[in-house]
Amino acid sequence: MSKPSRLLIAASGTGGHLFPAIALAEQLPDYKIEWLGVPNRLETQLVPDQYPLHTINLEGFQQRFGLGTLGILLRLANSIRQVRQLLKENNFQGLVTTGGYIAAPAILAARSLSLPVILHEANALPGKVTRWLSPWCTNVAVGFAAAENYLPRVSTVVTGTPVRSQFRTPQTLDLPIPENVPLIVVVGGSQGAVAINQLVRQSAQSWFDAGAWIVHLTGENDPDAQSLQHPQYITLPFYKNMAGLFQRANLAISRAGAATLTELTVTQTPAILIPYPYAAEDHQLFNAAVLADAGAGIVFRQSELTPQLLESKVLHFLKSPLELKEMRSRAGALAIPDSAEILAELVRKLVN
Repeated sequence: MSKPSRLLIAASGTGGHLFPAIALAEQLPDYKIEWLGVPNRLETQLVPDQYPLHTINLEGFQQRFGLGTLGILLRLANSIRQVRQLLKENNFQGLVTTGGYIAAPAILAARSLSLPVILHEANALPGKVTRWLSPWCTNVAVGFAAAENYLPRVSTVVTGTPVRSQFRTPQTLDLPIPENVPLIVVVGGSQGAVAINQLVRQSAQSWFDAGAWIVHLTGENDPDAQSLQHPQYITLPFYKNMAGLFQRANLAISRAGAATLTELTVTQTPAILIPYPYAAEDHQLFNAAVLADAGAGIVFRQSELTPQLLESKVLHFLKSPLELKEMRSRAGALAIPDSAEILAELVRKLVN
């Protein structure tokens, strides 16, 4: 009996990088998969126990060139050496990465050993690492077709972005929400969003008066997370069953990370999108535009959104169930629910 192929997955930092990689790994049970990440990041909590986790110390390369640049380059070179040693000693036969700065040493180390590399880029505007290093990769999978416009000399395939399997099957909630009430879900990404939290708390009373319930995921960093109390309001720092929550929601108020937007399309959840204004190269605005252009959501820049405007937009949707139904349909039309299987098939073709 032949040994299983050994695959290293490099995914680190945020749920946007980690959840698609975990969804892919679920589709490759016949592969021996190990993980590459960074100490003290979210992967130390989210990567399941069946995937051994290796970590390297690495920083992002967002600063301007200066005295600190040399130190970052030296650490990058050391990281490449460490990953190369890991790949050789454990006889890995290929690498998959979901981008971010962990991708740079992983891609360069794997290609120096002539190993196949598959890079998945979830954002509509590919990140700098993807744009710089995608020509080194064997193949680049993209979540949004719009990303291909920024990768003109690269072999790309539109796979969508993998979502965890529970997003594709009906889920039940363990939250005390009545069956027939409209539900608004507020989520600011894996770290929460204090600015969105403040807007929602200032707008919520009129939504309660209209009969809506709110599930508000505040993240861990909001000192005022418990400042609003109401029988129709449930506040949590984090909730594991996002699939069930989005499936039940009539409307989401959300940041515009690529993984979250993919989940919203798969669950056909209409959304008010508030892109994170400090995201690298404003890439969340590009992501949000994909849903807005398709009629699956509306977009507001954080700087232009007031509590009064947010309040009125949500009230409009609560009074317009037919409009929400149409938005659901348009969100569903964007979804590629079997993205994980498509990406897994690409891995099987290149890594064996």
